[in-house]
Amino acid sequence: MGLSGKVEGEVEIEASAEKFFHVFRKQIHNLPNISSERIHGAQVHEGDWENLGSVKHWEFSIEGKRRSAKEKIEVIDDDNKTITYSLFDGEITESYKSLRCTLQVIEKENGGIVKWTLEYEKLSENITAASPDLYLDFAVKVTKDIDDHLLKA
Repeated sequence: MGLSGKVEGEVEIEASAEKFFHVFRKQIHNLPNISSERIHGAQVHEGDWENLGSVKHWEFSIEGKRRSAKEKIEVIDDDNKTITYSLFDGEITESYKSLRCTLQVIEKENGGIVKWTLEYEKLSENITAASPDLYLDFAVKVTKDIDDHLLKA
């Protein structure tokens, strides 16, 4: 892995793309309840839960290690069910010049596809933060938790 790059992953979901995207647009504050094994807390740092420029502080675990980061909403495209976030603060800022995460939810006849794209630029080859691949794996697991939650609702 070089200093900058991109990792991508896709997850098929059984819940409708509309319902899944709605969780990120209007119910993101519920993620600590939906994916409690991975997400331990969330609070608004600036703005609100759902609008451009809003900043939230998250506490979560990746590979059993508790971490925290702030996330800022950079782009929202409701028509294409796409949201882009920048991640920063704590170990992320110590290891990355930039770390951007894009969620896209694609409609299918039965369910949908959730596509995650993480674009990064490391400050050096040896980083203390989780690797982009570990963040992608985290996003995939949270996606599955949300899908399970929506199917039970």
